Amino acid sequence: MVSQGESGWLTEKCGVIAVVGVPDAVALSLLGLHGLQHRGHEAFGVAFVHNGGVSVVHRFGRVMSVNPGDLSTPPAETVIGHVRYSTSGGSDFSQPVYLKCQSYEIVVAHNGNLTNADEIRTKLESEGCVLQSEVDTEVIAHLIARSSAKTPTEKIVDALQQVEGAYSLLLFVGGEIFAVRDPYGIRPLSLGKLGDGVVIASETCALDMLKATFVRDIAPGELLRIKDGKLISLFPFSEMERKFCIFEHVYFSRPDSILEGRSVYASRKEIGKELARESKIDADMVVPVLDSGMVAALGYSEESRLPLELAITRNHYSSRSFIEPTPERRSMKVKLKHNANRFLLKGKKVVLVDDSIVRGTTLKQLIAMLWEAGTSEIHVRISSPRILNPCYYGVDTPNKKDLISANIPLGEMSVYLGATSLYFLTLEGLYRAVSGSEKRIDFCDACFTGDYPIKCLGTPQNK
Repeated sequence: MVSQGESGWLTEKCGVIAVVGVPDAVALSLLGLHGLQHRGHEAFGVAFVHNGGVSVVHRFGRVMSVNPGDLSTPPAETVIGHVRYSTSGGSDFSQPVYLKCQSYEIVVAHNGNLTNADEIRTKLESEGCVLQSEVDTEVIAHLIARSSAKTPTEKIVDALQQVEGAYSLLLFVGGEIFAVRDPYGIRPLSLGKLGDGVVIASETCALDMLKATFVRDIAPGELLRIKDGKLISLFPFSEMERKFCIFEHVYFSRPDSILEGRSVYASRKEIGKELARESKIDADMVVPVLDSGMVAALGYSEESRLPLELAITRNHYSSRSFIEPTPERRSMKVKLKHNANRFLLKGKKVVLVDDSIVRGTTLKQLIAMLWEAGTSEIHVRISSPRILNPCYYGVDTPNKKDLISANIPLGEMSVYLGATSLYFLTLEGLYRAVSGSEKRIDFCDACFTGDYPIKCLGTPQNK
């Protein structure tokens, strides 16, 4: 699931990890989850698979606030973990979801969002099923539990053929571990090797932290079964056009991750260069909004030959505003997180680079802060197109009324924000930077275009 960026907030969904067949899997899984903390820090959970069955622990807050020795779990060589920001189901329910059936146990960790979860939930409840939350992941677990199919693999396939939306899943069903990615491949999922064991995670940065060797990405529509150390790959779902979320390259993923064979850092730096080519301006310096605008600002600086200055200091001991669940908390966090450097800014013309504008609340306050520091001009440059539409695939932008670009004309937005000028990277420029071509293939860009690849309630158009 995801929420909203540094300039008003777009928060990534969730992060998942599985450490399978590895000694000290508990500590390693927590380390891997720490590497995925940017994908959500409201809560985390871990499911430990041991000889006595499955033990599940859920905690609010950040992963490193917990010592592995304090979890009071039996030794385990297989662990499934999850960090989350709430997109559906609110902030009160963390994953992995656990179900105890008559003859087997089910664990599900989910990164994404089901677009028909409400419909399935209503059907399940009408059949007498009692659900404990509104989290869409629980729907998947119950569909598996209620499946009449015989094997764990068949039960999972049966369940997922009933759902629609984006999902990268890690599951424990009937004593076996599975990794599944939706047929569109909207959310990332990577496979690695660690000794004789396996690590699967939302991003390669988590594999790096565990010193696991990257093997490949889980393919769109793939169901990977892990049994007794063996990997069995199946493709049981109808093949769809690949639609990887392009915003993973713009903002969501860590810059040291590799997504679908492409360095996130390289993408963001090239995005910044494209932005400079499209919107050069007479200025004294380039200033990034930290941390999300840093790499794009570096690219802008190199292309424009303007010096990069870290004129906004960020307090890293304050949590990211876009991940805070309520507007009141987000607004308060802005002042705690940033401070403008008067020594660098006084009398200067500044190019302020950020990744996106969603609500615009943070950016508006930052611009006011720069004026107070004596800046003479503030030219805002955004390293993505205007976000005009909500995401239904795991990002917390449920209402179009919350999106500043959908409600304020472009010509009026700079006045609203208090900037001297404002420019958004074009969609063509984004594609040139990320894929080397202006052709809109292989990516989901619905937040910019409204072209939704998967049908869901409220979408203006579907493909």
